[in-house]
Amino acid sequence: MNLLRPILVLALIVGACFVSARFTAHHSADDPFIALYSHLVPAPLVTGDHGEAAQHANTEPAPATQPGDEGHGAAVDHPESHAPQHYLLSVPADWAPAAFDADPATAGTQLVASNLQIFQLCAVLLIFVCFSGVPSYLKTGKGDYLTKLFAGFALWVRDEMVYPAMGRETGKKLLPYFLSLFFFVMFMNLLGLIPGSATATASIFVTAGLAITTLIMMVIGGMIVQGPVAYWKHLVPHVPIALLPLMIPLELLGLVVKPFALTVRLFANMTGGHMVVLSFMGLLFFMARGAGEMAAYATSPLVVGFAVFIMIIESFVALLQAYVFTMLSIMFIQASFHPEH
Repeated sequence: MNLLRPILVLALIVGACFVSARFTAHHSADDPFIALYSHLVPAPLVTGDHGEAAQHANTEPAPATQPGDEGHGAAVDHPESHAPQHYLLSVPADWAPAAFDADPATAGTQLVASNLQIFQLCAVLLIFVCFSGVPSYLKTGKGDYLTKLFAGFALWVRDEMVYPAMGRETGKKLLPYFLSLFFFVMFMNLLGLIPGSATATASIFVTAGLAITTLIMMVIGGMIVQGPVAYWKHLVPHVPIALLPLMIPLELLGLVVKPFALTVRLFANMTGGHMVVLSFMGLLFFMARGAGEMAAYATSPLVVGFAVFIMIIESFVALLQAYVFTMLSIMFIQASFHPEH
């Protein structure tokens, strides 16, 4: 059995978790619940200990003041306490809205790499590694277990999802896109279940980016298949002229609602599952704070058991949401190509 590719898969996963733990700005808060749920928020990648230093800069004790000085014992506002963090990778983006700025202390808006990009890149590399032997297997019928597993997955997506909905001729042209979409979402979902990782699909920006690609395929593909004028003409069904002022805005809104539904569905399902797991873990802090440490130790088997049970369900949800996102994309794009159906 060829162990090279399974070892590469394991190395990619462990390496991504190590890089994330090494360069992610660690969350710190007096309230354990805030520190716990902050793991759902993307964390910027910083160099060295600058992330922790920046977080604790504003909480440094004030130096002693001379007797008689006003404000004796008051905290001194150090200019260096507001220094921006040293990010591992940042790009100036004065054109972007201020909401995208990861550090309000900076003079201008900047886009900063976060731990989500690590696992997005890991998902892409996993696709290349896992599918490297699939083409030769489909030609010769020879391959290891990993190759046969993902070849079967790919054939299932083709024969059970793409071809039945789009037909063989159209489906064959768009199959690479749907395969890439399915396995990219699947790997990101599964990577988010590993301790020390981050779930990229639990960020609405990631799911929105994926949904926008489907929207582009819908509009551009529909204009190519039907023609630029015919596409927009067929967007509104045949209705009395008096209803056109109502139907045109509704149909245009419906065009945007489809990718919006894709965005929210994937984001909400992945975020909600993690919140349930964290909520069960938070019960330990709640019991320790309200009833004492002994109560927390006594209830820990039940709490951890429920958390593990939810994680098992989450592994199924990770695969299910990849299927749902891809299947809805197939249906939306097919409807855009052939509105009469």
